[in-house]
Amino acid sequence: MSVWLRIRVWSRKRRYVIRRNRHLNLTYRIAVGLVGTVVLACGIVAIPYPGPGWVIVFIGLGILASEFAWAHHVLQFGRAKYDAWVEWFKRRHWSVQGVFALGTCAIVLATMWILGALGTFAGWVNVDAEWLASPIF
Repeated sequence: MSVWLRIRVWSRKRRYVIRRNRHLNLTYRIAVGLVGTVVLACGIVAIPYPGPGWVIVFIGLGILASEFAWAHHVLQFGRAKYDAWVEWFKRRHWSVQGVFALGTCAIVLATMWILGALGTFAGWVNVDAEWLASPIF
């Protein structure tokens, strides 16, 4: 028996034990709901930035889908729409793809400016530009 198969069998046995106890099952479902919601929220915040924003969203939905049927349906729907959008985007002209890239770059730079990262980086390279300082911090 492979290691992964043994782990799956072990985890399913533990889950069945948890399901039998009403209070333990409720606690488990609440914990899964909280963890899945936090991961999903982090993924939603990370979507406009380069990197794994959508992957984090789908991981969060996957965590929620392990216990909630509605999340499983949302996960299937979201994956289908995401795949369709990626296929649509690949067929677009390079200029459309460039506009999306510039928009993403603008969002990242604006966020870095608001959070003060641009001013910090300017200080590291001895550039004295007051306009790079964060308007918030």
